[in-house]
Amino acid sequence: MILVSDPDRTPHIEALAGRLPRGSGLIYRAFGAAKAGETARRLARIAHARGQTLLIGADAVRAPGAGVHLPERLAHRAGALKRARPGVIVTVAAHSLPALRRARIAGADAALLSAVFNSASPSAGRPLGSVRFAALVRQAGLPVYALGGVHTKNAPRLLGSGAAGLAMAAALAAALRS
Repeated sequence: MILVSDPDRTPHIEALAGRLPRGSGLIYRAFGAAKAGETARRLARIAHARGQTLLIGADAVRAPGAGVHLPERLAHRAGALKRARPGVIVTVAAHSLPALRRARIAGADAALLSAVFNSASPSAGRPLGSVRFAALVRQAGLPVYALGGVHTKNAPRLLGSGAAGLAMAAALAAALRS
């Protein structure tokens, strides 16, 4: 399970990180926030203390012990990041089979494929649906997380899809607040 941050849909990201269970992940995307570096460092401390994996979006400042989450257009940088920082986890956003293949060839550890279902995200395109998502996962050649419109009611439709896990923004944030 990965919580994907978004300043509008996941405000108070540090409080949410403090409620994520051990073993889960958090992708912090700053989108130009003024104090992104400070927030990233605080999230790194929380993640370390709670046994979570923190990935920092390409738009944010690096934080100690954190991996990197790249937008699809920067997937080609995955290998260079891994060579420069041995042991770092690098994930990539993907929206198609060619993007998944580029992520694999570049050396990414995993991809977040979206949008699986209808999503309120401004970047969400036409939803893949669970059947198409599963077909893409089988062809990807790397672990793939389901992102985009995923919530507790439709997540069971992904059972047996081969997904490495689920990635959510608003739905997971709402669950953590309750």
